[in-house]
Amino acid sequence: MTDRIYLDHAATTPLRPAAAEAMREGFAMWANPSSPHQAGRAARAALEDARERIAEAFKWDGEVIFTSGASEAAAIAMSRANASERFVSGVEHDAVLAAAPGAPRLAILPDGAVDQERMEAVLAKASNPVVAIQRINSETGNSQNLGDLVESVHDAGGLIVCDVAQNAGKYRMPHDIDMAIVAAHKFGGPIGAGALLVREFEMLAPDGGHERGYRRGTENLPGILGMAAALEDCDYPYLGHGPCEAMMRFADDVRAAGGTWLGDLLDDPTAYIHAIAMPRLAGSAQLMRFDMAGIAISQGSACSSGSLRRSHVLQAMGLSADLADRTIRVSLGWTTTNADIERFREVWLAMAGDTR
Repeated sequence: MTDRIYLDHAATTPLRPAAAEAMREGFAMWANPSSPHQAGRAARAALEDARERIAEAFKWDGEVIFTSGASEAAAIAMSRANASERFVSGVEHDAVLAAAPGAPRLAILPDGAVDQERMEAVLAKASNPVVAIQRINSETGNSQNLGDLVESVHDAGGLIVCDVAQNAGKYRMPHDIDMAIVAAHKFGGPIGAGALLVREFEMLAPDGGHERGYRRGTENLPGILGMAAALEDCDYPYLGHGPCEAMMRFADDVRAAGGTWLGDLLDDPTAYIHAIAMPRLAGSAQLMRFDMAGIAISQGSACSSGSLRRSHVLQAMGLSADLADRTIRVSLGWTTTNADIERFREVWLAMAGDTR
């Protein structure tokens, strides 16, 4: 299996060696960090050290609440924010949508950006809102212009929750957001560890338990130590990554073959998540054929790719059903090589040629 190529890093990325080593040390600290005895105090000290390291790595001057991952962080942020009304952008991850069931969805422009004018009109009629707007979309790679959007939300007297799962460890944390949703396994930490960054605890309603009373359940110390080590091992910015440049050059091949490089449609595409539509061949068929060729890709978000429903992200952008159904996602990570991209290119072009 070592010769297989993995291009599904937006779903999860391999564990970094530094994270694995930190987790081994964490497993040796078997005590509960909330226990008052010496072993518990040692575990607590390690936990608080990791909290400080993560805050420093993110350049975050607020609070850090450890969670089991992004889904729990989203649930805490959206269900317990001290707000009267909840809103989500139309391209949020399924975990964020599930955390605010029934919340109105903010309109999206055809280029994947939140329609700021319509958002401001909605918020002008709202009272004490909390608004979820992601940094980078996990299906298209589009980056939201958060600066202007954050200003609009704050002008309306609201709080803004930002899902940073796809940019943490690649771009610096956005400024002026009120809460940030983090998943360790997106940047080389372990699955089962994450965090909710919150500017001030007063923005959330506590419910007792651990993490200063804002989260129930014993902290996953090995996972948290792995998350801190992985984050410190990341390179900034990610745009200089060689395979990212090779992938961008592949865009010309896609266009020449009659395919659609969705980055051409986006407001601000990133270099490491790409949505590509092949002419005449369904994405589900492409996924299977790539897998048979030893290449792992996906068709949309991993949390919804196993379902039969069409991507709500592409629908929100107004893409035709045919184009959406022919779209796959290719996402790069810290283990991706130029050779991986070249092999993917060869297989894609051969597959596209077979459809003519």
